[in-house]
Amino acid sequence: MSTRNRKDLLPRIAIGSNPERNRAHNRRVVLEVIRMHGHLGRTEIARRAKLTAQAVANIVEELLEDGLLIELGRLRSGRGQPPIQFAVNPDGPMTAGVEIAADHMVSVLLDLSGRIREQSIVRLEDTGPQTVPGRVAEEVQRMLELVGAAREKLLGIGVVMPGPFEIEGMSSVGPATLPGWTGTNPRALLAKATGYDVVVENDATAAVVGERLYGAGRQLGNFCYLYFGVGLGLGVIHDGRPLRGAFGNAGEIGHVGLVPRNGLGRSGPAGALERFVSVFALREQLALAGIYAETVQDLQNLYDKQNPTLLTWIDTAADYLAPTVAMLENIFDPETVIFGGGLPDAVLEAVIDRLDPLPVSVATRDKRVLPRVIRGQTGQLTAALGAAALPLLDTVSPHLSVSEISN
Repeated sequence: MSTRNRKDLLPRIAIGSNPERNRAHNRRVVLEVIRMHGHLGRTEIARRAKLTAQAVANIVEELLEDGLLIELGRLRSGRGQPPIQFAVNPDGPMTAGVEIAADHMVSVLLDLSGRIREQSIVRLEDTGPQTVPGRVAEEVQRMLELVGAAREKLLGIGVVMPGPFEIEGMSSVGPATLPGWTGTNPRALLAKATGYDVVVENDATAAVVGERLYGAGRQLGNFCYLYFGVGLGLGVIHDGRPLRGAFGNAGEIGHVGLVPRNGLGRSGPAGALERFVSVFALREQLALAGIYAETVQDLQNLYDKQNPTLLTWIDTAADYLAPTVAMLENIFDPETVIFGGGLPDAVLEAVIDRLDPLPVSVATRDKRVLPRVIRGQTGQLTAALGAAALPLLDTVSPHLSVSEISN
């Protein structure tokens, strides 16, 4: 599989630019400023976007004509003529996001304001390239029909899949990879099946984008995100944008071997984190005990009953994750490390509680704004939300850093 057609998802340029050649970028800046603040007048848009009043006036007019903005009327505040307010059009274009995992598919339909218009989670018996593109096309069309939207309202589809991408001899290292996709062009297959422009990305990278846009990372510029898919992935937001690596494989932490806090480390694939700290590993342990948990709700029910196999896995996961957190802190110096993905919130909280005492790292400071580890807020939808943002980023958002759009 290849994702090399993608450049950085969150560009380093974070404010508007007045030269005419940057007009497309300026449109995205204006849309993002308005989206982040709900509604604004032209003067306030110009101030926050660092653009001239005339440039903003022209761009706002274009965005109104294109159906991307709506006019809300005048906001009465202080003396003089109140400013006309503009907001992102909630009934305008939409994007779809699809996460293809080892045993299920998560799909969401988003409008430009980031509101979820439709969502679904379906089981996948076959995850091969002969089956998945058709399933994606069916699910996207079904969601559009449910919300009563015409096909032309969809800007594009973001699809995320577990990596690593284009690595010889590594496709079977973890339990979460998708068989049969080696040597294929997933973007071309999915685009042909759906009839839309498609962007393909690593699942953990998309998940960290989803958490950055819609979850616990909304006000953070630098954080690490441990993503519990079927396997274990890592997403890193650095200065407001995701760290991808040269070939889209940054963050394949599930293939790293670490010595657990209690016990001995193992070498080779048998010692990879994914073998102990993943949804796959948890289900494997439960199956050995004669318990089959297919869904997040199944895992929640087991936790509610304080199932001993699940509780033992939580302790094991914490033993491996405590040194993992310290390692990430020493390498990336994040504001915090976020745990999220395909586990119930209660299980994630239990794992986080059992991390103490965390090893000493560069994050061991008395004056911390956030705990060293926190739980994500977007649950199972995280990667799909990030996927839906991929075509949105090209059309709408330059993704300004928090400090630059909040002043």
